[in-house]
Amino acid sequence: MKTRVEKIDRTNINMDAIRAAGEILKRGGLVAFPTETVYGLGANALDEEAARKTYAAKGRPSDNPLIVHIAQLEDLRAIARQVPDKALILARTFWPGPLTMIFDKSGIVPDGTTGGLDTVAVRMPDNPAALALIRAAGGYVSGPSANTSGRPSPTTAQHVREDLDGKIDMILDCGPVEIGVESTIVDMTVEPPMILRPGAVTKEMLEEAVGEVAVDHTILTADSKTPPKAPGMKYRHYAPRAEMVVVEGPLERVTARIRSLAAEQEARGHRTGIIATEETVGRYDHGNVKCIGTREDESTVAANLYAVLREFDADGTEYIYSEAFDEGGIGHAVMNRLLKAAGHHVIQV
Repeated sequence: MKTRVEKIDRTNINMDAIRAAGEILKRGGLVAFPTETVYGLGANALDEEAARKTYAAKGRPSDNPLIVHIAQLEDLRAIARQVPDKALILARTFWPGPLTMIFDKSGIVPDGTTGGLDTVAVRMPDNPAALALIRAAGGYVSGPSANTSGRPSPTTAQHVREDLDGKIDMILDCGPVEIGVESTIVDMTVEPPMILRPGAVTKEMLEEAVGEVAVDHTILTADSKTPPKAPGMKYRHYAPRAEMVVVEGPLERVTARIRSLAAEQEARGHRTGIIATEETVGRYDHGNVKCIGTREDESTVAANLYAVLREFDADGTEYIYSEAFDEGGIGHAVMNRLLKAAGHHVIQV
């Protein structure tokens, strides 16, 4: 299969390309598309065979549910059996935007899309090209991240090509995404609503809108028999090819330990990478040091995380040592992705 790539200007959308992409999805094909979080791999969310193609292209386990993307709030009622009042408040507050909500699904949503669950995950992305594509495709587009399953999620169209070129029909290239980590996922089938995956919409933001919100602290392992309710809960995700370690503790001790670890690996002849920040990048004298952003604004860290992990892969890095980050605000999402990328391999100092 030859993968067609179409450049899309978000301020002047090429509707011919959007219509062509919409027709591909209607026929059961696959189209990678931009959102504000990461690039998604689009398919007709109401087509069981399209879900199968999605799992095959990604190499994704079929019990890992897909997120259904919609372009207008009224379309939610066709795929969700019940929409609680709190969900409507959150939708009106954060949609379009990086928030996914889980509902009991209606009969029109196939089990392939939901990983065999009786619930469906839904969001409305904040990207004009994505919204135009959803409308052109009939209103319901499933969209897991457009990467090989387990690899760092794609934040540019080039990342999509690295993983899926020749496996999908089309890529809509809208340039780099804005946020860089996947949406917050909130389970609306329980009370209080429960965060299953952190993202740019934080617990504090959610509670300001609807009151108490719980957080699921369960980490499902690969041999768990419990089906994951949301993408990213069960399997190792976002992982580079290198062995990765996160070092936690006071920053002075963290940088000292990483310097020591990198020196040891380099002395053994291994290619070593370090994830640092503007505040610490000058403290390292061994390894391939990459500045991921500033601690003064951890949204910069989120925006660069996956690209940096992919750069280490391209460099042939064998060991990666990363500083830890504060877990307030979007830092919670950053640490969630770092720990999953490292397989929860953490050193406390």
